[in-house]
Amino acid sequence: MPNNNNNGILVNQARAALDQLKNETAAELGVANYGQQYKGDLPSRVNGSVGGYMVKKMIALAESQLSGSTVR
Repeated sequence: MPNNNNNGILVNQARAALDQLKNETAAELGVANYGQQYKGDLPSRVNGSVGGYMVKKMIALAESQLSGSTVR
């Protein structure tokens, strides 16, 4: 069965920005030193919350950028 995982970062320069967003989001959720922790020691609920809020922030950013443009 072929591997159809498309979850990789498409733009390598975005890796640092995504890591920063991940750490900021974790700090907002009260998870200290998220970047230095072994993620296997954290409950899946914590890791899922960080990822979920990251997506929520990225969607809000995209919506705000799109709202400034005109649709033809």
